[in-house]
Amino acid sequence: MNRPSRTIMHVDMDAFFASVEQRCNPRLRGIPVAVIGSAQRTVVTTASYEARRYGVKTGMNKFEAKRLCPGLTFVVGDNQKYIDTSMRILAILKAFSPRVEPYSIDEAFVDVTGAFSLFGSPVEMATAIKNRIRKGPALTCSVGIAPNKLLSKLASGMEKPDGLVVIKDRDVEKTLRHLPVDKLWGIGPRLTEHLAGMSIRTCGELGRCPAGILRSRFGIIGERLKLMGLGIDDEPVGAEGDEEEAKSVGHSTTLPENVSDKEIIKRYILALSEMASHRARKYGLKGRKVSLTVRYPDFYTFTKMSTMPQATNDTRSVYLHALGILDSIRLKSPVRLLGVCISDLLRDCSQVPLFEEERKRERLLEAVDGINDRFGEFTLTWATVMERTDGPGVISPAWRPDGVKRVEVR
Repeated sequence: MNRPSRTIMHVDMDAFFASVEQRCNPRLRGIPVAVIGSAQRTVVTTASYEARRYGVKTGMNKFEAKRLCPGLTFVVGDNQKYIDTSMRILAILKAFSPRVEPYSIDEAFVDVTGAFSLFGSPVEMATAIKNRIRKGPALTCSVGIAPNKLLSKLASGMEKPDGLVVIKDRDVEKTLRHLPVDKLWGIGPRLTEHLAGMSIRTCGELGRCPAGILRSRFGIIGERLKLMGLGIDDEPVGAEGDEEEAKSVGHSTTLPENVSDKEIIKRYILALSEMASHRARKYGLKGRKVSLTVRYPDFYTFTKMSTMPQATNDTRSVYLHALGILDSIRLKSPVRLLGVCISDLLRDCSQVPLFEEERKRERLLEAVDGINDRFGEFTLTWATVMERTDGPGVISPAWRPDGVKRVEVR
């Protein structure tokens, strides 16, 4: 089947958090730097390339990182600094194409199909983008150019840092033939292990495997895996305004230190419930389901869901159901990360509540939202939340800069 020819770029910032810190503080330039979530947090969020040469990696215990690199300097991350820089980079990308899809705080897809008459060849456009980011935000990025999102993301990681790689249609089969499957976007360690159990270790082997065998082993994603092995991906680049109806609204946070005290955990769950509920109210959404996500220090993560009697965006209802989930599980170790999410959403078309208590509750929430929207998050909040010892950690690289849509594969 002939597919329409497209040209997609994937722009990926190099060691983003660490590079922003080095740009802002000249004393950090040229030396090994690791960004951590807080003064108490013991895990590296990201490391500069000077640190990576010593083997320092994201997720590494900072004591192990210091052992590998005795001269390593730790910096507590600054979320607002990273958000502001990300917004400036997106503005640069949107000057080249209206079809820009932020994938995370430090990377985005750009559909430049048909823009060549304005900006030259794809390589010339990518070079211009890299130069503007180098002169403006004063950072480097790596750019991958390919016929689709899957391959462009692969290409952007091939020659980091400050790379520019093009994968042309005619080169797809050769590029993928001996490439390990875990190099493809969307194939993680567990799926790699299952594929290895089928003697599939390269993309070439994955592309040659009959779709029926993959479907029988992996269900509905089997067909998708077959296409990935062939380098086929028809997913469009989602521009601003193209967003689908939100499937879920949620927030998560890395705790400043690992916590086993359930009373402290409950305070964080209340704060996250308020953040998720506030966002749902802002967008006129109510949800029937609440899920609680827990991550342990070894990065094992699980999510458990509860169905509520009726759709709601009331903080109290969301919080109580999230607590019910917490009470139903046995924590095997201290907690590193917590998340609360509202899903199975519908538009809030409810009428004025019949009972005075419910009307008072609704007016209270409206007043709280109004104050917080005007003066900042948690200007007015629940007394229990005020007992928190610290704020959220560094935003995960999976953060999306705008919109309410967040699609996750768990």
